[in-house]
Amino acid sequence: MFTGCGTALVTPFRPDFSLDEAALRRLVQRQCAAGIDFLVPVGTTGESPTLTAHEQRRVVEITVEEARQTKTPVVAGAGGNNTAHVIEMARDFQEIGADGILSVAPYYNKPTQEGLYQHYKALAAAISLPVILYNIPGRTGVNIETSTVVRLAEIDNIAGVKEASGNISQMAAVLAAVPPRFLVLSGDDAITIPLMSLGGKGVISVVANEIPAEMVRLTKLCLEGDFAAAREIHNKYFHLIEANFVETNPGPAKAAMALMGLLEPVFRLPMVAPKPENLAKIRAALEAVGLIQKVYAAR
Repeated sequence: MFTGCGTALVTPFRPDFSLDEAALRRLVQRQCAAGIDFLVPVGTTGESPTLTAHEQRRVVEITVEEARQTKTPVVAGAGGNNTAHVIEMARDFQEIGADGILSVAPYYNKPTQEGLYQHYKALAAAISLPVILYNIPGRTGVNIETSTVVRLAEIDNIAGVKEASGNISQMAAVLAAVPPRFLVLSGDDAITIPLMSLGGKGVISVVANEIPAEMVRLTKLCLEGDFAAAREIHNKYFHLIEANFVETNPGPAKAAMALMGLLEPVFRLPMVAPKPENLAKIRAALEAVGLIQKVYAAR
């Protein structure tokens, strides 16, 4: 269900900083029309730390409602550093109709590997949905080590891991040790092809907010073993992938989508719009692949 390309959806806001439900519906409809394999609302890219509990629920509700039209699976983000609260969120999203849960490793309190194992074990036991671990030590301050992932892979409804450690050797070690049913997904667009060449099954993508059909095609080619054709797509959009991370995600991605006319360029503090010089890089990357028209200064 969760192979191929899943989009880590941004959350659109109105100029008054309220949730833009109409824009969210349009974004989900655009993704589904492009044939996206699955959708991931209220994750890091969705600015979940600044959403209220009601808003998080509403984003998942809207995503599920729209995705049902095309039977597109929805993996809702439910993570945090309070296990009881994470379980409460996950149960709520299960009740709404999500098809799976993506859960980031607990941050700030830096649990031990045993603490990580017990956290995810408790979450998996509390719900019937598949759980995808999310390893991003650059944000959380803790790495889900290979041995811990292997232990967790023994739990029936822990279905996989989103790997954003940047450590290809660790990803290779995980792939060599987990059972075939366990999915290893890239959490970094730039290393999707390397990870899939080792046996990874897809990506939870930021750039798919801008180019969903192209990222679906790239992952499909990788799954078919046609890495040469996948590289052509990767090379074409590589500078856009880079531009999405010229500042902290999701600032650049939302700025790019605003330039594309998909949403208002509104962020909730502490997230802010990219600096002018970085916005120029984002615009140039979009222009280079024809996603916006080049604007010439008046002579």
